Amino acid sequence: MTSDDIESGDEMLSSTMASIERWLGNPLTRALLGWFTSDCKTCGSRFDVALDRFTGQRDISPCPSCLLASWLVGLTIRRSGKIFGVSDDLLKEGLHAPYLRRGLSTVVRGIARYGITRPQKVNAPFLIVWDITHRCNLRCAHCYQDARKALPGELNTEEAKKVLDELAAAGVVAIAFSGGEPLMRPDIRDIIRYAKEKSFFVSLASNGTLIDDALAGELVALGLDYIEISLDAANAAHHDSFRGVHGAFDRTVAGIRACVRAGIDTGIATTVTARTVDQVPAIHALAASLGVNRMMCFNFVPTGRGVEMVDQDITPDQREALHKWILEMDHSGKNPVILSTAPQFARVAVEEEGGGGIPVAHFYAGNGLEGKTAALAEFIGGCGAGRIYCSIEPEGTVQPCVFLPISVGNLRNATFEEIWHNSEVFVRLRSRDDLQGNCGECRNRLLCGGCRARAYAYFGDIKAMDPGCIRNKKYRNSLPRKAETPPPPTRDQKGMGVSPRM
Repeated sequence: MTSDDIESGDEMLSSTMASIERWLGNPLTRALLGWFTSDCKTCGSRFDVALDRFTGQRDISPCPSCLLASWLVGLTIRRSGKIFGVSDDLLKEGLHAPYLRRGLSTVVRGIARYGITRPQKVNAPFLIVWDITHRCNLRCAHCYQDARKALPGELNTEEAKKVLDELAAAGVVAIAFSGGEPLMRPDIRDIIRYAKEKSFFVSLASNGTLIDDALAGELVALGLDYIEISLDAANAAHHDSFRGVHGAFDRTVAGIRACVRAGIDTGIATTVTARTVDQVPAIHALAASLGVNRMMCFNFVPTGRGVEMVDQDITPDQREALHKWILEMDHSGKNPVILSTAPQFARVAVEEEGGGGIPVAHFYAGNGLEGKTAALAEFIGGCGAGRIYCSIEPEGTVQPCVFLPISVGNLRNATFEEIWHNSEVFVRLRSRDDLQGNCGECRNRLLCGGCRARAYAYFGDIKAMDPGCIRNKKYRNSLPRKAETPPPPTRDQKGMGVSPRM
């Protein structure tokens, strides 16, 4: 495929996307989408009926109105598949997964509610990272929670299950249990089991030190979909000094091996700092030798315990070079797939010429999709804090991101849907029109937007520029040597002002 072919394909796709955008933005279409995703008194969920008929998953004879909905939904799915070169068989196979169905539903419900927006607003977050406990057996230098002991007000088992009920009803697709160390919570197995019963895609973020073959087997039996284990160096000396406990490296590697042997989809997470950035290729090689499927390079954010090591933040030039190297590795097809949580990664991918698929947000679209993922990049929108993703803290506090410590409400005082749709902070994060500095002027603000957590950590303002981008490098020398103390919470940050429910 030549560059002229790609450019011509891009123009055709852009024209098609513009037509789809106009159609879906029409008030009548939005009302119809709202009807699709509502319940029928006779058949139940119209959307589920439509998907069941499309996939052939169950034999059903719907009422006339649901039959019409099924025909329209099936037609739309098939046409969308043709645009992106996805066959009906592949679409049907994918839509058998309950969490993929839920993801499609939340997008459609989001369009019905908000219209087509860039970046796209959805009816519920695709992912919630739930810091299920403050307990931890390590003392990591960069910990955003400053985790040590359990908080006195952590949600109990029944409260956690009620929250999972709410999140399922809202349309949340995936839950990632984190901490602290989530495996130190005594009821974590019950909570994972219940989350799977509610049809979530369930993952676990762990330091790996507590995992042996027996525990890995338990996690498989519970139905865990993915585990991501922190590994911050390719050797014990560097990893243990970062994690604060001698012997952590050997126990972590043993935990990774146990998960791989058990057949769990396993990835590693590396927080990239000035001490570790040069080790990333070696860590990737180690990850390959361990047989993991994915490596995630976490963008360092100086918050929590990490405030004390702000001088270890990598430079904009180092971050740019790292992203280009990651892109090169992904295009090479070498395992494991490697990604970055920094939103600038999408911008670098779109700007780089040649290669294969384009990664947007935290996902890699794969080879052979040139231009098609680029056309979607502005809708996916880089930083997803408060827009397609948020976090829950151990005592039920909702935040835009685990690295962005602004409380927008507590699930003991308000429903998740109330918080998600009404939080003033979330509403502000969903718009890129008033970003400050180069982030507001950048032509790529819709597909990147800068890391809002880093903006807040350095300047105490969620709309400030992200000093990690190479386009903001001139401000590097004027940054504070320590991150700013966050401003006091606003009324919105303190909660929704509703009486306790739990």
